[in-house]
Amino acid sequence: MWRPFFQPYHLIIVQDGDPSKAIKVPEGFDYELYNRNDINRILGPKASCISFKDSACRCFGYMISKKKYIYTIDDDCFVAKDPSGKDINALEQHIKNLLSPSTPFFFNTLYDPYRAGADFVRGYPFSLREGVPTAVSHGLWLNIPDYDAPTQLVKPRERNTRYVDAVMTIPKGTLFPMCGMNLAFDRELIGPAMYFGLMGDGQPIGRYDDMWAGWCTKVICDHLGWGVKTGLPYIWHSKASNPFVNLRKEYKGIYWQEELIPFFQSVTLPKDCTSVQKCYTEIAKQVKAKLGKVDDYFNKLADAMVTWIEAWDELNPSGASKSSDLPNGASK
Repeated sequence: MWRPFFQPYHLIIVQDGDPSKAIKVPEGFDYELYNRNDINRILGPKASCISFKDSACRCFGYMISKKKYIYTIDDDCFVAKDPSGKDINALEQHIKNLLSPSTPFFFNTLYDPYRAGADFVRGYPFSLREGVPTAVSHGLWLNIPDYDAPTQLVKPRERNTRYVDAVMTIPKGTLFPMCGMNLAFDRELIGPAMYFGLMGDGQPIGRYDDMWAGWCTKVICDHLGWGVKTGLPYIWHSKASNPFVNLRKEYKGIYWQEELIPFFQSVTLPKDCTSVQKCYTEIAKQVKAKLGKVDDYFNKLADAMVTWIEAWDELNPSGASKSSDLPNGASK
């Protein structure tokens, strides 16, 4: 199903679990495949910041990629159809989102004013109509919704059949639950903030990897004056993970998020944080100072955040040729 949409792009496949198992990739794709042994070999001691047996392992692909745009997708996601029955080219819509400006400082009631058939409404300040660069394009899902375990348990048969033909900019100062199932971002702008944390094997929490990245990313985008869009495109989410397994993974996160959200709502970044790396290192410092007392896990996470930035800078030294010189890329 994905062949006509993925074939023009470069794929990075991050294999989680047993590295001795061979993954068969269909013919005709331009791809790199990395397993745990590769991650350990490339990052050495810093490989400790890449999660194991959790979807958070995918952020290794973001780090190793040299492309300007990254599209990341779960393995149980398929091509969705729009209301007319036509296959949705998710990558094309994500690239459109990333190439058009965002309007985080003033909400336009017609949603995305840069879309054909829309514009800024009366009363929208002309000084803000140029917009700002879009760093993140957050897509949605038909069929199985992205629910937490308690909601899964009380609504086991619920399906999302509602196709909303809209894209909007999330306002400055507003957090959102970022889902990594159908997500694209400008790696040159925001790449170093797309760290999916310490999750899964050996950690007390799972299934908060993409949300952690989303909270950090949104705070940094707000600080640096960039935008985050959500809405189109849709993909088809084919299967729900086991709610009882999910509950075990999410249990602590469900409690901790009541502390995490106020923390991110109150994070302030100093003016000298002029790069994503500086912003992210500052957030790590505040995580250790304020969330370390919630649980020792956050001290380990803060250290891993710093390690991640160090590893990112080692693999992506400043002055290296920019990915804008290369074709668009996709990462899985």
